[in-house]
Amino acid sequence: MQLPLEFIEKYTDLLGAEAPAFFESFHQEAISAFRSNPLKERQETFDQPIKGLPWSYYGKVSGKSPQHVSGLVYSQEPAAQMVGHIAAPQEGMKVLDLAAAPGGKSTHLLSFLGNAGILVSNEISNKRSKILVENIERFGARNVVVTNESADRLAKVFPSYFDMIVLDAPCSGEGMFRKDPAAIQYWSLDYPKQCAALQKEILVSAVEMLADGGQLIYSTCTWAPEENEEVVQWLLDNYDMELLDIPKINGMAEGIGLPQTARMYPHRFEGEGQFVAKLRYKGAPSSKRLKTGKSNLNREQQALWQEFARKHLNLQLDGLLQVFGDNLYLLPLGLPDLSKVKIARNGLHLGVFKKKRFEPSFALGLALWSEEVKTRVDISEADFINYVAGQTVSVSQELPNGWYQIAVNGNGLGFAKIVSGTLKNAFPKGLRF
Repeated sequence: MQLPLEFIEKYTDLLGAEAPAFFESFHQEAISAFRSNPLKERQETFDQPIKGLPWSYYGKVSGKSPQHVSGLVYSQEPAAQMVGHIAAPQEGMKVLDLAAAPGGKSTHLLSFLGNAGILVSNEISNKRSKILVENIERFGARNVVVTNESADRLAKVFPSYFDMIVLDAPCSGEGMFRKDPAAIQYWSLDYPKQCAALQKEILVSAVEMLADGGQLIYSTCTWAPEENEEVVQWLLDNYDMELLDIPKINGMAEGIGLPQTARMYPHRFEGEGQFVAKLRYKGAPSSKRLKTGKSNLNREQQALWQEFARKHLNLQLDGLLQVFGDNLYLLPLGLPDLSKVKIARNGLHLGVFKKKRFEPSFALGLALWSEEVKTRVDISEADFINYVAGQTVSVSQELPNGWYQIAVNGNGLGFAKIVSGTLKNAFPKGLRF
């Protein structure tokens, strides 16, 4: 790997005696890892756990495996996993992941929230927000809204609202050079300063959305002090914030001049590059009384949904029912009015209304456990291969016709209809392989 000469000179000065080991690490293979999903009903045991992280493992997982397709596992390299681990929100919190795509940090935050509280997962890029929606849906969470907005527009809707905001900020990407060598071509000596200006701009809006005592987790995948410690110091100088200490585990290093922050170097930490700071905000006014959304189902839609729920579900889903077009969604309670926000996924997609009937969604079938449904059929891994390819599956002729939650290895894989011993294929066409 050919690193820019100015990059080498900069980090030779910055790291001193550690510089040779740091540069040597770029010639080694990038570290792969994944997390298991505690929101899924059937858990599995995996080898090579990452010390100190409850759901994390070294290794690779196949995107075509039942574990991945059902949302039991999520691929994420070890340094990136430290952001969610350090954030560790408590159940019931209102949390914002401000630059969330492709979804690694959001799904990690959801592991801590445990379907309690609210996660607003935001991505300004429309293209990347679609990938984020897919990953959130597969994870099976019920308390997420995915927005597609700029930070300043979100701040107008969520003033002093969030208990925690995670910003993994757009950055110069130095920590990804080993994993993605193409990122090197975008680097220049002035690039970190340009990124820092954008990071501060986003943070101004982020602070506006923090509730009194709210926590801000600021991270980058770069080592540039201009984007890391200098940005954190700017926050401390301009806002009523205190810096919280991050315990250093697994080879993490102290920040430069701010020992409470954490740095991950690949010659010390078994992973790629990352910087993380954790701050508490003490300057927010008390949260304003926000206008909340209301259910907009008509009488027929309400009756169709209630009929489906009575026949097929064993639980009362808590939340706000709203229809967008013909699609029915369940939003977490306690959200402000989102009518002026671009929405990529408005809560949990329950299904669609079609000509005097209701059809359940793929997302609902991913989110529910066996005890929560009245009609469920498990398919084998051999049948799974055919099902994800778009084929039908033969089941017992004794099973009554109708809707069933499909499961593989004990975890939901959507809903589908059984007709005369044949499981009709309802796996989304865009996901088939």
